[in-house]
Amino acid sequence: MRLRTVLATLTAGLAAATTVTAAGPANAHPDTGTATHTVADTATDKACSPAVSLDGFSDALDKTTFDGTFVGNLSALALDRDGSLAALSDRSSLFGLDAKTLAPESVVPLADESGAALDSEGLAIDGDGTRLITSETEPSIRRYSRDGRILDRLPVPSSLLVAPAGRATPNQTFEGLTLLPGGRTLLASMEYALSGDSAGIVRFQTWRRQHGRFALSAQYAYRADSGLGVPEVQALPDGRLLVLERGFTAGFGNTVRLYLADPRHATDTGGITDLTGQGGVRLVKKTLLADLVSCPSQGATAEQPQPNPLLDNIEGMVITGRAKGRLEVLLVSDDNQNAAQTTRFYRLRVRV
Repeated sequence: MRLRTVLATLTAGLAAATTVTAAGPANAHPDTGTATHTVADTATDKACSPAVSLDGFSDALDKTTFDGTFVGNLSALALDRDGSLAALSDRSSLFGLDAKTLAPESVVPLADESGAALDSEGLAIDGDGTRLITSETEPSIRRYSRDGRILDRLPVPSSLLVAPAGRATPNQTFEGLTLLPGGRTLLASMEYALSGDSAGIVRFQTWRRQHGRFALSAQYAYRADSGLGVPEVQALPDGRLLVLERGFTAGFGNTVRLYLADPRHATDTGGITDLTGQGGVRLVKKTLLADLVSCPSQGATAEQPQPNPLLDNIEGMVITGRAKGRLEVLLVSDDNQNAAQTTRFYRLRVRV
C-alpha cells in the first residue's frame, strides 16, 4: 500500500476472537494454545518473543536503482522455482533477487490489459513458474508469464470490488497472496474491512484450481487487531497461515505483529453479506507469535519516529526454508519512495 496514515489504537488487546455473536462482534479471548509459549531463544540479543528471533536485517537496497528502475516500494516477496527471490514493487515492477545476497538480478515491468500501471501488492509463484499478482485498484488477480505477459485473470466476488461496484474501500483491498499446500488453492487477504462489516473483520478469499484454472471457492473472516490491517499472508505446509498485521500512527510510528492463523475450521462467509452479528460464525483462529516492537534493534536507525528504530512499513513476507526446527522467514518494508522511510529486509526464525 502506498503511504497512508493508519491511526492504530495501540492499547488494543492482542488476543483473537473466534466467533461472531448475535449481539455483535465477539469479545477477544486469549488463545490458550501453547504454540507461542514454548522454548525461548537462548540468544537474548536476537529474541523478539519466545517464538520469534531476529537473525539480522539489511538496508543494502534502500534508495538504489537497477537497470534504470528504482528498487523500492516493495510490497511482496516469493521464492521462484530456481531458489531465487522475487520482490514485487507496487509501482508495476517485479524484481529478481539473489536469495542470499539480495542483489538485484532482473526486473520485469508489469501492466494491465490496456497497458496501464498496477498498484501491485500481492505475489505468488505457481508450480509452472507463472506469477500470480494482485492489484489493489479494482482489485484484481492476474497471471503473468516470467516476461510480464498477461495469461489469465481470476474472477473476484462483486462484494470485494471497490465501491461503487462493490463494498471495498480504495487502497484497502488485496494485499496478501499465497498458495496453500499442494498448489490447488490460492488465498488472498483483504487489507481492511468491507463497508457493512464490523471494523477489523478482514475477508480472506480463496480460489480452487479446476481444469487448470482457478475458480472462486470458500471465503473466511479474520479479525485484525484494532486499527491494524493485513498486508501479507503466507501458507504453512499444514494449511495454517502466517499473518502480518500492520498500522501506522503519525508521530509514533509503525505497529507490526506476526500471527499464526488457522482457517481450517472457520465458517465459509462467502454468502454472508454483512459480518456484524451473525451467531455461530467461526472466525479464523489466531495466536500472537510476536509484536516486532519487542525485537532487538541491532543498531538499526529510523528517519522518522518509531517505537523501535528497527521498524518500518513492513509489507512483504516469504518463508524461505526451515532450520533447527524453525521456519526461516524474510520480511521487507515498503519505503513508499520516501526519504523518511527505508527499504529494509528482516531475517526471522519462527517456531510454530
